[in-house]
Amino acid sequence: MKYVKTQEAAGHVLCHDLTMIIPGKFKGPAFRKGHVIKPEDIPVLLSMGKENLYVWEKQPGMLHEDEAAAILAKLCLGQETEIAGEPKEGKIEIKASTDGLLKIDDDALKMINSIGEMMIATRHGNFPVKKGDIVAATRVIPLVIEEEKMKKAEELCGERRIATILPFHHMNAGIIVTGSEVAGGRIQDSFSPVVEEKLKEYDITVAEKLIVGDDMKAIARAVTSLIEGGADVILCTGGMSVDPDDRTPGAIKSLGADIVTYGAPVLPGAMFLLAYYENEGRKIPVMGLPGCVMYAKRTIFDLILPRVIAEDVIDDISYYGQGGLCLNCSQCVFPLCGFGK
Repeated sequence: MKYVKTQEAAGHVLCHDLTMIIPGKFKGPAFRKGHVIKPEDIPVLLSMGKENLYVWEKQPGMLHEDEAAAILAKLCLGQETEIAGEPKEGKIEIKASTDGLLKIDDDALKMINSIGEMMIATRHGNFPVKKGDIVAATRVIPLVIEEEKMKKAEELCGERRIATILPFHHMNAGIIVTGSEVAGGRIQDSFSPVVEEKLKEYDITVAEKLIVGDDMKAIARAVTSLIEGGADVILCTGGMSVDPDDRTPGAIKSLGADIVTYGAPVLPGAMFLLAYYENEGRKIPVMGLPGCVMYAKRTIFDLILPRVIAEDVIDDISYYGQGGLCLNCSQCVFPLCGFGK
């Protein structure tokens, strides 16, 4: 820190806040600590009675907080993300440049936050975001920081980027309604309308809906028919428990689909099935939806669906166990809660 004449202070960095008082109108900081003084600031400073200022004396090997924050921001910027505004007091925010699924590189994030004197905070990954949403923010803790520390952060990250958006894809969905009671007309189908409403949240078109009974071969034929008809995702409603009449899992397995999971560490949604069926080079997601999707406000389906339409590769859902318990709040605020996080 050094003491300089205000008229010679352009380009220097303030070491403390400077308060301006206009009687009856304003009292507050006119210039914040860390502000880089511009030529146009000097008349204002002089009008405040500041003939001299304490400024940061730049030393070799040291970076101003805003310079360092820009390095952290670069480490965040993955696909479809961008900087939101100018750096301020060592802080820079990162926003989504499209609607999509937010992916966070947890390991890279932990490495950066373990260095000290710098931080990056993000939203939870694997959740949908809208264009313009803030997804991450950086902050350098001191006013100045060793350049060597910032080089270490860059070396640890390498080519990895902490925040990435996978854009959503428009998809055609095929729905298979199982159950002999529905196929026989004894009860009305109340499951698929719920599923269709959820699909509308992501602009997914229902290309075809087939109602079949509990016959395993009939369910398998329906899956094949929808895939051959061009469906991008198959949703089977019901028939997912261990009752003898529940044949959906067996039907999907019989087609040779790659079963990612039958059962999920999530409540509601433990009897969920996710598989991929390969057809002409395409991997078609096939989901078996348990009955809870029909009546529970939010379930495993709400966690997996945005990942599927972002074409995110899902090969393990075991980590959903922590945060997989929905508390069934009287007023649901999902996703602004801990479910699935």
